[in-house]
Amino acid sequence: MRTATITRKTAETDITVTVDLDGTGRYDCETGVGFFDHMLDQLARHSLIDMTIRADGDLHIDDHHTVEDVGIALGQALTQAMGDKRGITRYGSCVLPMDDAQIACALDLSARPHLVWNVAFPTAKIGTFDTELVREFFQALATHGGITLHIDQRHGVNSHHIAEAAFKAVARALRVALEPDARKSDAIPSTKGML
Repeated sequence: MRTATITRKTAETDITVTVDLDGTGRYDCETGVGFFDHMLDQLARHSLIDMTIRADGDLHIDDHHTVEDVGIALGQALTQAMGDKRGITRYGSCVLPMDDAQIACALDLSARPHLVWNVAFPTAKIGTFDTELVREFFQALATHGGITLHIDQRHGVNSHHIAEAAFKAVARALRVALEPDARKSDAIPSTKGML
């Protein structure tokens, strides 16, 4: 069973994340940040990772701590659920169009966290949501999930479409990378013998 539950409690947030890597994309995400919940739902739906996320954060200050700490907890949950990564495909990529936006994502579940972020939002806000928090989320996810993550914007003039395309592209790339490799189901996908 590739499942995990992570609880993260700080002076700023109280977060619980549960994932099932072999799910059907079911989602139940409540962070108190409406647009972010919508993005997390997309991440679950298109990766086929079942996700339940509950976050109680200091939203009276702003959304930053909640968004970043959810990324931390989700990354930790993915790491725990993958275990030793035996039998996974490891690499995934996706070029995803959404209306005017097109985002390319390539990732490696390498245990070597790194984010390459080439995305520019034309507005500072999507509704009340700070667009700079999209990068903060993916930075936290990559760092705590041990993911080498490249996200590149090829096109886009609408901030909502750009953000949603990024979440969906990462989701589809994760889906590929987490799939069992039918030809090497008993092997760790590295010449080092570990990831």
